[in-house]
Amino acid sequence: MMDKILIANRGEIALRIIRACKELGIKTVAAHSVVDRDSLPVRLADEAVCVGPGNSKESYLNIPAIISAAEITDAVAIHPGYGFLSENADFAERVEQSGFIFIGPKAETIRLMGDKVSAIATMKKAGVPCVPGSDGPLGDDAKANLAMARKIGYPIIIKAAGGGGGRGMRVVHAEGALLHSINLTTQEAQAAFNNGTVYMEKFLETPRHIEIQVLADGQGNAVYLGERDCSLQRRHQKVLEEAPAPGITDEQRKRIGSLCTKACIDIGYRGAGTFEFLYQDGEFYFIEMNTRVQVEHPVTELITGIDIVKEQIKIANGQKLSFTQDDVVISGHSIECRINAEDPKTFIPCPGTVSWYHAPGGPGIRVDSHLYTSYVVPPTYDSLLGKLIAHGKDRAECLARLKNALDEIVVEGVKTNIPLHQELVRDGNFQRGGVSIHYLEEKLKHAKS
Repeated sequence: MMDKILIANRGEIALRIIRACKELGIKTVAAHSVVDRDSLPVRLADEAVCVGPGNSKESYLNIPAIISAAEITDAVAIHPGYGFLSENADFAERVEQSGFIFIGPKAETIRLMGDKVSAIATMKKAGVPCVPGSDGPLGDDAKANLAMARKIGYPIIIKAAGGGGGRGMRVVHAEGALLHSINLTTQEAQAAFNNGTVYMEKFLETPRHIEIQVLADGQGNAVYLGERDCSLQRRHQKVLEEAPAPGITDEQRKRIGSLCTKACIDIGYRGAGTFEFLYQDGEFYFIEMNTRVQVEHPVTELITGIDIVKEQIKIANGQKLSFTQDDVVISGHSIECRINAEDPKTFIPCPGTVSWYHAPGGPGIRVDSHLYTSYVVPPTYDSLLGKLIAHGKDRAECLARLKNALDEIVVEGVKTNIPLHQELVRDGNFQRGGVSIHYLEEKLKHAKS
């Protein structure tokens, strides 16, 4: 087993990786910015190296500084966590070229799946169902684009091939707006992603967001760890996730999971990954693959008993998967709430000093957070403070435990979205399960009117 890992990230995911490394007997190095010098990951890692000022471009996105930090600390591997450089193929390539192990997929795999057009083409070849669309980038032929949209049927959505996180997409409801929308999305994609390639898909009006967690060792072995429902979203950003997804049958899970693992083997995938789907009328439609650990990975860990971060590290170390699909057993139900430092009504970020923090407890409760009393929430980064996760023998018990935990948790000194979560877990439609990706936006809209 590798003896020292540098963690190129911050906050709760950096702390999560440190804990996994400790269990495996691996020393850790926290690469951090000046702003994060007093953070919990920096305090709990074996070593810490400052890689730049608060601006993430000069620290957490500074590839030469991160590689230099690995060199001076004699680390043998780099774990990127999620966000920042985790899906940057150039970074993965530079890490390997510099003689370190990148804890994630190969650079060419990240490139393949990072471009939405090539990812969809690859999935179609592997037999994974995709949303009806242009099957490739849109050209400049206006007549051809109009004819294609008519064939697919309105509404359609124009997407940037290099987009992600809800950016670089535009819904078109009528033919008169199509050509202008294509031009506008192309310009925005070029400015935002340095890639003006766009493509067209059918816009599904009431889908759910269902994703499949996979692990693959790059040596011909792959497993799926069930699915997660991530449909409660605001502006395409996930707010609450659960596993398994309400209403998904064992047969459906096996069918889509098997297609995902086949695709992993076909492309030689290595590490943890997530296939994201829109799900409507009993059908799955592939939208993208995330080639990293997900924010919401804890709900899968709680229903399977499999430590996804430790498995990432073992795979990067060259080990084959130590278990097969038959060994994966789903037990109970789990729900995760993302706790953010933001106004629960306006969603404006609320940095500041945490004057008092109390973590909830009780059976089936897990908190992944870097918070502590007197911690200063910086204005510089994402507002995620941590994740509150509940597990129960079934969805009803899980919800009951989550309600208690949300009533117990205390974060004072900064505003948080805890009141929103308290409202969501008591919402009748959510309690019944199976709401669409538009449900939360519509709920918030009605609350304002």
